[in-house]
Amino acid sequence: MESSARRDSPLMTPREIYERLDRFVIGQEAAKRAVAIAAHNHLKRIQARRMRRTSLLKKSNILLIGPTGSGKTHIARNLAEILSVPFTTVDATEYTEAGYYGKDVEVMVADLLFKANHSVEDTQRGIIFIDEVDKIARRSQSARNGAGSRDIGGEGVQQALLKLLEGREVFVPMNVTQAWNRGDFVPIDTRDILFICAGTFSDLHEYGGTSDVRAMGFGAQEIQKVRKRITTKQLVEYGMLAEFLGRLPVVVQLDLLGEPELLRVLTEPQDSIIREYRELLGLDGIELDVTEEALREVVRFSIEKGLGARGLRSILEHVMSDVMFEAPEHRRRQFTVDQDFVRTRLGGLESHVGLGA
Repeated sequence: MESSARRDSPLMTPREIYERLDRFVIGQEAAKRAVAIAAHNHLKRIQARRMRRTSLLKKSNILLIGPTGSGKTHIARNLAEILSVPFTTVDATEYTEAGYYGKDVEVMVADLLFKANHSVEDTQRGIIFIDEVDKIARRSQSARNGAGSRDIGGEGVQQALLKLLEGREVFVPMNVTQAWNRGDFVPIDTRDILFICAGTFSDLHEYGGTSDVRAMGFGAQEIQKVRKRITTKQLVEYGMLAEFLGRLPVVVQLDLLGEPELLRVLTEPQDSIIREYRELLGLDGIELDVTEEALREVVRFSIEKGLGARGLRSILEHVMSDVMFEAPEHRRRQFTVDQDFVRTRLGGLESHVGLGA
């Protein structure tokens, strides 16, 4: 009944989708607008097909290009929640061309089927987020005519993904953990599954210059305005198949988040990290006060390490570890996290390798 009600409800407009994304995703205004338009067009296409109307609308699959911690996964996950559809995240590097050791691309649809509680109808309207898509670029650049070594983890995966991105009926395993067991399979039509691919493509462009901290401070916005857009020609030269890019008509390039945006990420969203800590400590009767200077110290550390928004939680986990450990023993009192406290705690992280990975 719930699924039927969703089908009969009016479609969300691009503005409505954008405004709901804006509650959880800080910055990236152009990206949120582009994703909202693509999502709306996707819903219209699904509605037209369900009403059995002939339609010229093509799939609005999306390619997100942006540096680590710029919000690619965050946008996709929140979009799925807004549209009330099943969502799964997969890593492109785990897949190989059919017939080789590794996961077949159909397994990602099987994972979505699992997330949809094995409902075929819900699966066929879900979202699959394929991360690290830049890592499946053609590796044997000199073998453009097909000669040379097989590229089973790069070009081969791109070729295998074409039928999924375009929209075909594929047979997927019911049990994700037994993908190679050709026993229980179910047909899934991928025509109405929205695919969102994402990658850093860091070799193509230095998003403001990760080696120059000044490019990521308050002056980052001016640098971003003159940053050139990555073209389809550059992506093809990078090693992406033209046919693959042709099935990702919506290309969105995300900006590097500067200090002002990262400060907002910490405090403004409804699910922000600081609000989460305040609620956790509030359950122990402790009122948490975090000064703005302390937050800036956390943000600067994340920027220096090139972690973006993704690293903020890991940094705060370390900063707050002692407080959270001792909190249940110190009820009904206030605790203030200031700049000196953060600097002392971050001193032990300077040589830490792999934070936020």
